[in-house]
Amino acid sequence: MPSPINWIRRIHYYLGLYLLCFLLLFSFTGLLLNHPKWTFAEFWQNRQQSSSSRPIQPPGQGSDLAQARDIMRQLGIAGEIEWTRTRADASRLDFRVSRPGHILEIKTDLRQNRAEIQRIDLNGWGVARILHTFSGVRLADPLNNRDWYMTTIWALSMDALAAGLILMVLTSLYLWWVLKPKRRFGLIVLFAGTLACGLFVAGLRWLA
Repeated sequence: MPSPINWIRRIHYYLGLYLLCFLLLFSFTGLLLNHPKWTFAEFWQNRQQSSSSRPIQPPGQGSDLAQARDIMRQLGIAGEIEWTRTRADASRLDFRVSRPGHILEIKTDLRQNRAEIQRIDLNGWGVARILHTFSGVRLADPLNNRDWYMTTIWALSMDALAAGLILMVLTSLYLWWVLKPKRRFGLIVLFAGTLACGLFVAGLRWLA
């Protein structure tokens, strides 16, 4: 039967391999967000835009969200619904639908039963950058909550990634501690990393 340290090594190795692509994705997109002037990763200037007008049937009675879903079903559109304005006219229902790579502004006239659709398609760089912050929720904005199942799956995947990284850190600490010849140098590195992290977490507000 494998010893506890062998089990921990296996967890550390295989968990790291499973999370590898997610880590590469977030590391690379983090660089893109931190350096928006990198020309090779431009996406907004290279976006494709189109407009169309489509007939629709009056949506059924219900909440704005239920009516928006009904309209999306008629138009064959799927994605995360974003409310861009407060509805002031019962004959109009305007909202945005977003998914990585696509943004659709939908403006409906329920008197004339038509929907005007403004569509923006992004390239692969745009998809990568959006995935970094794609959560379906906004701070202090109760109108916008997750309402697309793929957004929920993506958010749960990111929760799993965070939990997996915590587990990898804990197993790293254990594996370092049981290797006695590595303790002294490891302690120096651990102290340096803790000091650097503390500088950004707590120290910057005291620096002029």
